[in-house]
Amino acid sequence: MSEPTPKTRLDKWLYHARFFKTRTLAAKQVSGGHIRVNSDKVSKPSYGVSIGDVLTFPQGRSIRVVKIEAFGNRRGPAPEAQTLYSDLSEVKENVPRAPRYEGKGRPTGRDRRKLDLKRGEELE
Repeated sequence: MSEPTPKTRLDKWLYHARFFKTRTLAAKQVSGGHIRVNSDKVSKPSYGVSIGDVLTFPQGRSIRVVKIEAFGNRRGPAPEAQTLYSDLSEVKENVPRAPRYEGKGRPTGRDRRKLDLKRGEELE
């Protein structure tokens, strides 16, 4: 007979791979139904994942797609955690940043008054 493939808990793997700061946060994301394993929604943190599974989940403002390459024994440093997965997410270059006032940051009170005066002229 063939040996069963080794599995580990999904929340534990996400924590070891440093995608979430605590294991509790990882478990909440899984319980909320925000994580997919091989395109199937998962709602239990104890779901067993194995090497070769593809995970899709939101992180910040982007969607991460990663393939599990190995299991970790501990939550180690970032370079060690990066060996646990390969990133399949699309890299977005030249993403526009939030609009700012003429590239100078937040307008001062004086700049704001000037803007208000210009808006009043446009209405007349």
